[in-house]
Amino acid sequence: MSEGRLAVAAPRVLVVGDLMIDTIVKPEGPLVRGSDRRAAIVDRPGGSAANQAAWLARFGAAVDFVARVGAADRRREAGRLKRIGVTPHLAGDRERETGRLIALVETSGERSFLTDRGANLALCARDFPDAVVDGAALIHLSGYSFFAPGPRDAAMTLMARAAGRPVGVDPASAEFLREAGPDAFLAWTRGATMLFPNAEEAAVLAETDDREAQGARLAAHYPLVVVKRGAAGCDAFAGKQRWRVPASPAAVKDSTGAGDAFVAAFLVARLAGKAIEACLAEAAAAGARATEFIGGQPEIRPRGA
Repeated sequence: MSEGRLAVAAPRVLVVGDLMIDTIVKPEGPLVRGSDRRAAIVDRPGGSAANQAAWLARFGAAVDFVARVGAADRRREAGRLKRIGVTPHLAGDRERETGRLIALVETSGERSFLTDRGANLALCARDFPDAVVDGAALIHLSGYSFFAPGPRDAAMTLMARAAGRPVGVDPASAEFLREAGPDAFLAWTRGATMLFPNAEEAAVLAETDDREAQGARLAAHYPLVVVKRGAAGCDAFAGKQRWRVPASPAAVKDSTGAGDAFVAAFLVARLAGKAIEACLAEAAAAGARATEFIGGQPEIRPRGA
């Protein structure tokens, strides 16, 4: 640092939502009902919000992460998050275990999930430290927090406290959106300034498969809408403005966490003041890189790496 120049702290991002333990199953071929199929099976840290917090830290953001885990796992999970550069604020639940997810990964890299939300279902407003909320320049919420009454109340309370600051929401699950209904989700997330659906989630929320119509309808509810479309690239909508960026090439092994890396890269670029198109390009590149290994979070780098 040059003499006389003061260090400027990076703006803090508060991420709220799910922390899971992912069991990732990659069969050698299609499942054989009633019989065996060889598969690679690994456990990885997961949860959409936890993934996004991890990627935000990897891309240089200062990150606070609020979530709820089983009490027996609290110390271990907090330590792991600290090692990847995330400041954890984990509530330990004595009645529920840490959430679990089984991800079935096809040979194409596409995946399907079986989810037990566990302690995530008990997230509440008491879990948010006042100083962490007050110090956040940007708040980002996992859509999973809106699909159960307790976490939904906590998320909506937090959004009300964040009035005047940017708030991002990732819808997280097309199937849960269908169950809840698009009108309900739009109402729950009223006041958010950024929405990050994938193509299927955008279709559910906008009730159309038309790409342009999706953007127009969702932009009527959120100042900025960014749609993740996998191999079809990505686009963004703000009022009548439109941006579109193609996908980055990738040797896909596992798409778990690709959307989370995308969102994190976009937010970091946006906090740095970059234009929307540049943010999309960086996000697309990050999402592509995240498909080239197994798991939803970046691996812990050795010290000095």
